Amino acid sequence: MTKSEVIRLENVWKIYKMGAENIYALKGISLSISKQEFVVIMGPSGSGKSTLMHIIGCLDVPTKGEVFLDGKNISQLSENELAMIRGKKIGFVFQTFNLMPSLTALENVMLPMMFQDIDKIEREKRAYKLLEMVGLADRVQHKPSQLSGGQQQRVAIARALANDPDIILADEPTGNLDSKAGEEVMSLLSKLKAKGKTIVVVTHNPELSVYADKLIHIKDGKITEVIER
Repeated sequence: MTKSEVIRLENVWKIYKMGAENIYALKGISLSISKQEFVVIMGPSGSGKSTLMHIIGCLDVPTKGEVFLDGKNISQLSENELAMIRGKKIGFVFQTFNLMPSLTALENVMLPMMFQDIDKIEREKRAYKLLEMVGLADRVQHKPSQLSGGQQQRVAIARALANDPDIILADEPTGNLDSKAGEEVMSLLSKLKAKGKTIVVVTHNPELSVYADKLIHIKDGKITEVIER
């Protein structure tokens, strides 16, 4: 592992059993992601890109192969051990925002900090600063239903940053947004990269490739091309 490498996959396979049939979601994937790199993983529906994101994000483990995070082999860790890593090292942004509808923007951003035993005053202070950073200081008491799609996604990004993770994983982050809101979200992710975060975006949208330092094309569970800029 090189000094700046944060994620490495070596010959990773993911095989699901559907009755008597084996479904090969990933077939021998090997890749490397460096610190402060903006990586876009692109592929059509059913290509295996979401499965790949789940393995990179410690949401799943490979059937075969090895996954290294900061030099540590995490391939066979228990769900509890993976959850600990996720809570501290990785922030997630999803296409559908996944905000709690009954909570305000501030409360949504505070939520991940509760699981890290951060006291309420510090949670509030940090959540407000994060919402300020994503341009929503005037929306902290609004619930998701009172926010536009772009604003909800910015709340989701603030929430992903709540525990100051090293890596932000974004699954189709512009998928439910109009083009202007989508550009704002991608610009925000680029600014986070400039502040030292490693960004991994999974998408089928070729327009997002312009943001990538490294563009990884995946099809039928295999990497077909890697373009580095």
